[in-house]
Amino acid sequence: MTEPRPLLPPADERLTRYGRLRDSILHSPDWRRMIGWFAPLVVTLLAAVLRLVNLGHPHQLAFDETYYVKDAWSLWTLGYEGTWGENANDAFITLQELPLDPKGAFIVHPPLGKWLIALGMALGGPDNSVGWRLATALLGTGAVLLTYLIARRLTGSVAVATVAGTLLAVDGLGIVLSRIALLDGILTFFILLGALFVLYDRERTIPLLEQRDDGAPDPMWGRVLWRRPWLVAAGLALGAACAVKWSGLYALAAYGLYVVVTDALARRRAGVVLWPTDAAFRQGPVSFVLMVVPAFAVYLASWTGWLVTTGGYNRTLDPNPFVSLWRYHQAMLNFHVGLSSGHPYASPAWEWPFLLRPTAVWVGTDPGPCGVDHCIAVISSIPNPLIWYAGVAAAVYLVYHLVRALISPPIDPALTYPLVGLAAAYVPWLLFPERTIFQFYTVAMMPFLVLGLAVTLRIIAGRREDPLHRRQSGERTVMIFLAFVLVVSAFFYPVWTGMSVPYDFWLLHNWLPGWV
Repeated sequence: MTEPRPLLPPADERLTRYGRLRDSILHSPDWRRMIGWFAPLVVTLLAAVLRLVNLGHPHQLAFDETYYVKDAWSLWTLGYEGTWGENANDAFITLQELPLDPKGAFIVHPPLGKWLIALGMALGGPDNSVGWRLATALLGTGAVLLTYLIARRLTGSVAVATVAGTLLAVDGLGIVLSRIALLDGILTFFILLGALFVLYDRERTIPLLEQRDDGAPDPMWGRVLWRRPWLVAAGLALGAACAVKWSGLYALAAYGLYVVVTDALARRRAGVVLWPTDAAFRQGPVSFVLMVVPAFAVYLASWTGWLVTTGGYNRTLDPNPFVSLWRYHQAMLNFHVGLSSGHPYASPAWEWPFLLRPTAVWVGTDPGPCGVDHCIAVISSIPNPLIWYAGVAAAVYLVYHLVRALISPPIDPALTYPLVGLAAAYVPWLLFPERTIFQFYTVAMMPFLVLGLAVTLRIIAGRREDPLHRRQSGERTVMIFLAFVLVVSAFFYPVWTGMSVPYDFWLLHNWLPGWV
């Protein structure tokens, strides 16, 4: 008598069939085309909701908004930063007569970021706190989309790009710096835009540099390329970063060096005999002109308001306005180099990876009802701790991979490119241990941390050619991690947006002593 036929195939066979069916769906052209449009839209929409909802709260100048919002309105009305009288902060809240004196004030940051803040204020008026923060919110949302696009270009994977974009969308540091009118979120947007344009240049230029006639002997010199529109675009974007804060110069230098190095490696692959000299001394000056000259032009253009008026600080120091501008910059440089005044939330760069002292951006004096007697409302620039510490760990892994790849090529750009942005946003600050700096400066690092984390999670998830059980366990691990990330973000969201919460609930968010 024959045994009864089982109603279901064995478990291993079912898993294999499921894996094949899933792969056939996920890799079909129609599915990939649809998800290629849908994924960035959803990620950007999520970022917009978290950054724009209740953007006007708190309706008062928070932390360094006291500088940038007032300077922005001064730029809009005078063309340069004037001097503010007493009770100016209160005047912005109640729209009393604003005590703005046309006498030029000594300001230590370039004007572009404040001009962008001024555009939102022009729409809503000087007393509209949504208008103060509209530019930073929109550009913070744009930074999430740029992170997605960079990850997609690096990996060719919608899944990896979606993970990278989502991690930045739900991270607290990115949310807070998008909901407060500070310059660092704007700076981050332009650095990311420049990083994306450099990738476009690499995609277009590297194949041209690697072209050679297989039948010809190795050439002594390679091609010198002038037609590199994406490199010019990168220069414009990174010049805008410099025109927001001078720390954009670090990004301009880092990506300029990256272009020279990758040009050299492409020439070596093409068989150019003098490939280092060729890249540095023949193509290098051309790349400098294509990148740095547009950057300088954007930076200089950002000072137009100061140049075409006569009331700005030091404007009439010399009959030649450019000489006056140069002397103004000397004074700004002396200020930045000598800045060492104490601050309760100061955090030297060596502390940043350990997340020892995030900044309390705002503490409400009248937090409002929360269901208990003792309530509190705060805005803290602490990132999602899971994303931060996992991102730092991923960065360490990327450094290890880079060292190993230098010893035994090839080098995977997806695993090395995030290090360029991280180096530009972090390493220079280590050189100024005595300078007063803050943890929230790491908002410029955050996109590159999540890029590194996303490509590391892809390795954990496994490759398509791996055994099915390996991929399933890896994917399960990644999904569990991402689920915990979302839970932690939901838990911290009230202290990222200034919601009124019970005091004991707020205490639960202070995982380290320095987080208070």
